[in-house]
Amino acid sequence: MPERLETHRHELRRGTVVLACLQLLRIPGYGYGLLADLQARGFETDTSTLYPLLRRLEEQGYLTSEWNTNEVRPRKFYRTSEAGDRLAEILTSDWHALTQALDALAS
Repeated sequence: MPERLETHRHELRRGTVVLACLQLLRIPGYGYGLLADLQARGFETDTSTLYPLLRRLEEQGYLTSEWNTNEVRPRKFYRTSEAGDRLAEILTSDWHALTQALDALAS
């Protein structure tokens, strides 16, 4: 049972990471820093999940990026685009509606 439980918990968390990234990247951030921010806030993820997600959100127009080459190690900084802000608002609203629906089921 514990293995199956972890599978379901992973599926539940996977969708929330998209919304968390869109929210956090309203302030520009780079991959590893974002990973640390997510983990510090309870969003368990890893680099093999995060980096493909960032690329996909950028390809879809929800993130923009630019390279910072002013430091010793160049870093690609991501930022939520206007379309990403709109998506975050919709997903947040949907999340609240789902939370209310689940709360009603538990009552």
